[in-house]
Amino acid sequence: MSIAHTAATAVPVQTRLTSPLIFLLAASTGLSVAALYYSQPTLGILATDLHASNRAVGWIPTLTQFGYALGLLFLAPLGDRFDRRTIIVVKSLLLAAALLAIAAAPNLAVLLGASLAVGLLATVAQDIVPAAATLAPAEHRGRIVGTVMTGLLLGILLSRVVGGVVAEAFGWRAVFGGAAAVAGLTTAILARWLPGFKPTSTVAYPALLASLAALWKQHRALRLAATAQGLLAIGFSAFWSTLAVMLHGAPFHLGSAAAGSFGLAGAVGALAAPFAGRLADRRGPQWVTRLGATLSVASFATMFAMPHLSTQAQLVLLALATVGFDLGVQATLIAHQTIVYGIAPEARSRLNAILMTTMFVGMAAGGALGAQALAAWGWNGIVALAVGSSLAALAVRMRASPGKSSGK
Repeated sequence: MSIAHTAATAVPVQTRLTSPLIFLLAASTGLSVAALYYSQPTLGILATDLHASNRAVGWIPTLTQFGYALGLLFLAPLGDRFDRRTIIVVKSLLLAAALLAIAAAPNLAVLLGASLAVGLLATVAQDIVPAAATLAPAEHRGRIVGTVMTGLLLGILLSRVVGGVVAEAFGWRAVFGGAAAVAGLTTAILARWLPGFKPTSTVAYPALLASLAALWKQHRALRLAATAQGLLAIGFSAFWSTLAVMLHGAPFHLGSAAAGSFGLAGAVGALAAPFAGRLADRRGPQWVTRLGATLSVASFATMFAMPHLSTQAQLVLLALATVGFDLGVQATLIAHQTIVYGIAPEARSRLNAILMTTMFVGMAAGGALGAQALAAWGWNGIVALAVGSSLAALAVRMRASPGKSSGK
């Protein structure tokens, strides 16, 4: 018997997926994941205030991301074992407490511990997305998942801008204090309006984690989706992790605010996520994955022309390419989620954990490889890495058969 059928066959409590509920899910997802990135633009101010070295405060985003990885692997699968509503409300409340602990942290040690907790609990975003997929009718799942993912992507892209502006005006503690208040308000709204979900698995926690490997082995579609998205994440992360360094040097000599403004260009791609979901519903998610990977390859490749352009023209090209590849990466992610959520409905939380953990591994690898590529070959090294990883993702998608989306 397949792993998909070892779980209970219960379905979530039926509810009407209204536009306000969809908006609540999207906003909650974005506000939750934003907690991962508020610290990045505040590190300079924070280091001065706590009399800590740049190397010491550098552990803050590192531990936050590490906590997120642990949460994806060890907490996200619980959505199949317990009522997702309870998990979402409890984790959202604890996230508010962790953010408040950062705002009130008397020293760096407390702040580092709270940062790890924020990473663990921000994975509530990855509980909300499968909840939306479960509530959505099959024929509209791509569109609804795309809408919720727009919230998540905007949370990632705009949190750095918000964090930087608030920290500059009111201090870094105000950033986390405000985030804690928003998280608390979000928790109250979710507790009032989010419907309940019947667990779809009765297995014990160790068996639940063990089933991750079984799901990976059993479903070819899951392996292809996770691998392709992880490859796209390499180029995506390499670009964003080195952009500020590149813009700081010749011929641009621009500060961190300019680098952050490119997040607004990336947000244009994020806003197109619902359109990608509609395409997945109409044309099929396989087609969208290939289109998205192709767009990513083409957008990154245009940046090879930058050394031959004027400084102003380089910035324009950089902004346009950012819109293009961000749209390609996000469209592919929406399509991959549509594929994965259709494999085994009773294992959606575990399937999502596998997909997002693999993507996170790609992000981490992209950051490390990007730093090496920039040091060794300059910006063209970053472009070559991004084009190569995107081409590899496209090759993976071309191997998939449109008629075998289940991968069984």
